[in-house]
Amino acid sequence: MTDGLPPLRDVVARFGIAPKKALGQNFLFDLNLTRRIARAAGPLDEATVIEIGPGPGGLTRALLAEGAKRVVAIERDARCLAALAEISAHYPGRLEVIEGDALDVDMQALCTRFASGSPVRICANLPYNISTVLLTNWLEAEVWPPAWDRLTLMFQREVAERIVATPAERADYGRLAVLCGWRTQARILFDVAPSAFTPPPKVTSSIVELRPRAAPMECDKRALLAITQAAFGQRRKMLRQSLKGVAPGGDAEGLLRAAGIEPTRRAEEVDVDGFVGLARAFEHPRGPGDGR
Repeated sequence: MTDGLPPLRDVVARFGIAPKKALGQNFLFDLNLTRRIARAAGPLDEATVIEIGPGPGGLTRALLAEGAKRVVAIERDARCLAALAEISAHYPGRLEVIEGDALDVDMQALCTRFASGSPVRICANLPYNISTVLLTNWLEAEVWPPAWDRLTLMFQREVAERIVATPAERADYGRLAVLCGWRTQARILFDVAPSAFTPPPKVTSSIVELRPRAAPMECDKRALLAITQAAFGQRRKMLRQSLKGVAPGGDAEGLLRAAGIEPTRRAEEVDVDGFVGLARAFEHPRGPGDGR
């Protein structure tokens, strides 16, 4: 299946865009695969899609070919701008390129700019070296629900498993899973083999979908982040030990009792609801005369 543009391999060769390891670049040349990813983010007819790290534009082309109303691509590698300009000329008025680092972009403000009356989605083959940081930045936003209505993102398989993990998968379950489970519904859609990329990474990748919960369980975000950091920072210890440093007055056992959690539990044994309960108890500590 073609989109009327030159083969991506030819584009990369013509503009001298060799993938840079320092930028976490692994290019996808298979248009059938990139269109499968684009379809996973659909329907796109009325959507504005924000793409992070488009590189020479493989996924960008697929998103536009699948009917995205508009694509806003954020790219820090100046070598890729000419290739993206060719795509923009091929799809007049539908591709906006922002030169810069996605870590410096206010994603909520950018999404809000395009959100009036049409959905905004983030779809990207994220650079591996900043993928988790970007995701946590988006999920820790002050305003919720966010202006975007769906994330369709590629991660290393091990990161994808950490995103969707529950206490049943103790080795993968951690702060990232709690944050994702609290504010979104996340699922792995499909895997992408290393051979699909140039250069091929040493690991399998996965496409993950995250949809924001309109009304996550109520708790203070800062309390939740502090508690999960303490709990999973010493995950081999019982919570009565690992939470001493953050519990009001150092009374970790009192905090746990207030949340209805056994003090001998470890972080990996507590589900999202349990951590939300801990955050609520943290916000409203009981005094000595308050009872159990």
